Amino acid sequence: MRAYRQFASVYDRLMEDMPYPDWLRFARESWERYGIPKTVVDLGCGTGSLAIPLARSGFDVFAIDLSADMLTIGRNKWEESPQQAIRSNAGSIRWLQQDMCSWELPELVDTVISFCDCVNYLTEEADVEAAFRATYNGLKPGGVFLFDVHPPRTLERYAKEQPFVLDERDVAYIWTCELDKERVEIEHRLTIFSKESDRKEERFARIEEVHVQRAYDASWIRRALSRAGFSRIDSFADFKLELPDSQSDRLFFAAVK
Repeated sequence: MRAYRQFASVYDRLMEDMPYPDWLRFARESWERYGIPKTVVDLGCGTGSLAIPLARSGFDVFAIDLSADMLTIGRNKWEESPQQAIRSNAGSIRWLQQDMCSWELPELVDTVISFCDCVNYLTEEADVEAAFRATYNGLKPGGVFLFDVHPPRTLERYAKEQPFVLDERDVAYIWTCELDKERVEIEHRLTIFSKESDRKEERFARIEEVHVQRAYDASWIRRALSRAGFSRIDSFADFKLELPDSQSDRLFFAAVK
């Protein structure tokens, strides 16, 4: 799994319409069912768009990502946040550069979240299983692992509907996809043009990015979680605590140690 490099500089701008409130709501509703945590690992935290609001709410968060650039942006956002300085009941964030396949902490935590299809970026079954084992080992007994994935049908839809185009005053992109049907693996190619705000003249930086995701069958994911040691595994869909069906676009799992 590769770091995002230049992409980190425009990540928040491109991701501002992502359903972060829905992920936070799903986590809170899940914790009401499985137990309210104190310590949270945000695995694949990116620039902290989930870790920061969780910390503001009083949770102690370990924000883990492979990309040093993403972590730097997230740390700056947190340190510059007025809520962080004002609210006495705010929790904490520790920013850690680690691989989600082998992450570890000096203490066990209450819950681990990994949203925004982070697991899909693990394109080998062995890496997914390693991430599940590392997460199991990092949880306290009774702790819960919450994560989401795109099922095969979603990657197939991306391939069918591509190309995608964005054209706004400060940023534009052309996004194409190519699907390997046998592996259910998709390659996203993005050419991004981002306005350089520190220049007097209007000038755009060109960023080329390639991102690869793989979809796994839900039954295989459940078996992999069981092999990692999780004793209870529940499945949900599309940000609701409801069972998935053949039309679900995003699958959610809650695995209890």
